Amino acid sequence: MDYQTARNYMLSRPEAWEDFPFYPHIAVMKVHNKMFATLSVEEGVARMNLKCDPAEAQMLRDIFTAVLPGYHMNKRHWNTVVLDGSIPAGELERMIDRSYGLVVKGMTRKERLPLELKYGCEVLYR
Repeated sequence: MDYQTARNYMLSRPEAWEDFPFYPHIAVMKVHNKMFATLSVEEGVARMNLKCDPAEAQMLRDIFTAVLPGYHMNKRHWNTVVLDGSIPAGELERMIDRSYGLVVKGMTRKERLPLELKYGCEVLYR
């Protein structure tokens, strides 16, 4: 998966949008106003930060050398994933979906319920 493929996949999630609040070269993917990913290119290699369950975050770091503790993030809850081709696309999509789902689940009921009614839990939390 490359930068553009990752970007397109993230923006395909329900009501996801792109913002640049930090630097013009760091895309921040949000659902409503909550960040679920960052995407950037460093030294010609794309990388993304994704939210993750703490136990799963450590497990992914143990399995994949391209998964690191979240750069400039809470390292317990965020991973940096280097898009160097070493992780299968399906696994990257699963990580993106998981990050998105965790952020939606963490929303207030008032924010979350309209999304669940409009898109269904199967789509939001896949």
